[in-house]
Amino acid sequence: MSDVLVLCYHAVSADWPAGLSVTPERLERQLGGLLARGYEGATFGDAVLRPRAARTLAVTFDDAYRSVLELARPILRDLGIPGTVFVPTAFAGSGRPMAWPGIDHWLGGPHEHELVPMSWEELGRLAEDGWEIGSHTRTHPRLPEIDRAALREELEGSRAECEERLATTCTSLAYPFGDQDAAVVEAAREAGYEAAGAFAGRVRSPSALRWPRVGIYHADGDLRFKLKASRAIRRLRASRAWRIRFLTGRPGG
Repeated sequence: MSDVLVLCYHAVSADWPAGLSVTPERLERQLGGLLARGYEGATFGDAVLRPRAARTLAVTFDDAYRSVLELARPILRDLGIPGTVFVPTAFAGSGRPMAWPGIDHWLGGPHEHELVPMSWEELGRLAEDGWEIGSHTRTHPRLPEIDRAALREELEGSRAECEERLATTCTSLAYPFGDQDAAVVEAAREAGYEAAGAFAGRVRSPSALRWPRVGIYHADGDLRFKLKASRAIRRLRASRAWRIRFLTGRPGG
């Protein structure tokens, strides 16, 4: 059976101490190490739906921070692998810092600029480089907490915006905060998505529309990264024991 490893990053920065940020040096070292172990790069959609290698690596970035274009793009280009960006479409091209619970405390400080998203033109440049541009909904809500009409608008509206702005198909999705349930997954299917990313530790039985991604964060040093990316630990995180640990408030990162 092939090994499909999907990593979830957010921002890349040399000096932003946010939990969702990694340094360029660490990103390059992490990905280079996996390639040296025999992983082959693919977009998220291809990795989930059409894996071609015994070991497939998909590198995904949530929220479409501009730092992905400026700092992650050259690293992945030099390594010879594509990336996938999941964009919250209501913010793309605004030129203003994004804000929602979990990142809004950075507003007004010296790192506020790190919250600025890419423009549609910049996202198009990534697409021209072979990157996949997927949906991260329109406004980044917790999808299980909104009503059906709002859920439909978040999923269908964001997909339509991606396709209109980039003149390409959009069939991949990342659930904001990794939050999903049966109703959300079914709504994603009805909206036309073929692959969707959740978070490892919340998925016991992977499927194309509930695919576990390994979140990589500021605190993940070399050893912690190797453990999180290992196949044995990923299997453990899909187990019932790990899920009970997560639901009791001790997810383990």
